[in-house]
Amino acid sequence: MWTIVRLNWPFYALALMLLITALLGVLWMESPLIKWGCGLSLAGAIYFLFVSLAVSHLVYDCSDLYRWEWLERALRGANRDRMILCHSGFDETSQELRDRLGDAVWVVLDHYDESQMTEASIRRARKIFPPTVGTRACPFNRWPIEPDSVDVVFGLLAIHELRSEVERSAWFTEAKRCLKPGGRVLLAEHTRDLANFLAFGPGFVHFHSCESWRRCWEHAGFHSIDEFQVTPWVRIFAIAIP
Repeated sequence: MWTIVRLNWPFYALALMLLITALLGVLWMESPLIKWGCGLSLAGAIYFLFVSLAVSHLVYDCSDLYRWEWLERALRGANRDRMILCHSGFDETSQELRDRLGDAVWVVLDHYDESQMTEASIRRARKIFPPTVGTRACPFNRWPIEPDSVDVVFGLLAIHELRSEVERSAWFTEAKRCLKPGGRVLLAEHTRDLANFLAFGPGFVHFHSCESWRRCWEHAGFHSIDEFQVTPWVRIFAIAIP
């Protein structure tokens, strides 16, 4: 949770300033209309600060997401000899996955493109958490990987940074090129749904709907073999080539 605060501190600082200003307005303003507006702003700021942080704490600190028990279900029946982890500038999981999955050969691909991924939070993340040794920088649609050579491709809370369905479809197409027969892609993503709206407010539009994800992978020739939630806010998609 504190990593999220560090990476997005301007939003939380703004919400805190709004909270203080609105509280002063409620206490000091005499106009009932202004008091009502300040009270509404105060409620919104409190909700954003405490609900979004509480949900982030539940997801990233308390749930199974980074305890990795869900991997056994998502990888059931898959070969595990060679793995790819793709991220969009912020790698917080590759070492944990290596430790968890043992002797697999790993390749970490960094799709960060500063001309397209312009969010300040990603720039902060790259300064705080630079790419791990051996990470290969590459475009999302051209990977330095041989065809039919990989068992599993991971995209964990990262591929939503490809903002258009065309880009995400191209990413899935490239994953398909690299996968061996019987290989699969594992995605973990927040989705654009009611639970994430209630948790993150307007910020939920940064995520994509399940229907959008499905259109992208079906366009590339994949089909879903499993789908389940880790908390109400994060969904796991396991997809494969028919």
